[in-house]
Amino acid sequence: MRSPELIPSGAACGVELRGIDLTTPGPIMIEALQQALREHLAVVIRGRSLSEAQLLAVGQALGTPEGQGISVLTGGAAGMSAAQMVASSAAAPARPTGSLGGGAGIWQSDLAYRLRPCSIAILHARALPGNGGTVAFANQYRAYDTLPAELKARVEGRMLLHDESRDNEGRLREGHSEIVDPRESTGAQHRILRTHPETRRKALYLGRQRNAWVIGLPLEESEALLDALWAHATQPELQWRHTWQPGDTLFWDNRGLLYCHDAAAAPGREFLRVQLRGEPPR
Repeated sequence: MRSPELIPSGAACGVELRGIDLTTPGPIMIEALQQALREHLAVVIRGRSLSEAQLLAVGQALGTPEGQGISVLTGGAAGMSAAQMVASSAAAPARPTGSLGGGAGIWQSDLAYRLRPCSIAILHARALPGNGGTVAFANQYRAYDTLPAELKARVEGRMLLHDESRDNEGRLREGHSEIVDPRESTGAQHRILRTHPETRRKALYLGRQRNAWVIGLPLEESEALLDALWAHATQPELQWRHTWQPGDTLFWDNRGLLYCHDAAAAPGREFLRVQLRGEPPR
């Protein structure tokens, strides 16, 4: 294996990592990948088709993979099966899958409604018919660093209640009731300003906007504050956009990024996904 080579995107985050063979995850490869994630938050490795077992092995080398559907309200198994690794935009996929459809065009970070949101997410492009589409990321370190002093003072020490009642498709999850008042959401509570456990850098941490509530504020004031925070967090100058190619494997640090799938991508895309268990945000 040749020495790893970094090709920065030139944007607010994102890097291509070359000279890496994901089919044989060894210590040199894992250290290069971890360092790239610490410095650039999102890392793409191109041109290598991976099986479910191979991608899962990469995830296991980086951390502890966890299954889908772990809920604050209902719990759920932590193990990840091969069937859970498929994420599809097909209307009627042949196997149990995650989804790429309903969340398209919506900025979010993954699983903020959990007590321990995922740390690293991995997505591998297995089938890209027609327009493979893009995924955009917004650097939340920079969002914190550039947050106006007045906004920073308003959220310092504040907690955000994250809603878990609906999935990425907008469907009501089993065991949940319709949320009319965001103050009645059942998800986890996390600091709006969090510190990354490895880099020790501060980041804005917003999860998803739908049914979120800044704890302790009147609802109307909370909604106005969140509107201002989201507008700041997703500014174009904070973004990097990745255009999918077959065989791409994309890694991102869920603790320091927001992401948004392309709503205009062609249907029928299929990815493999692994998510790694994280820590309670601090």
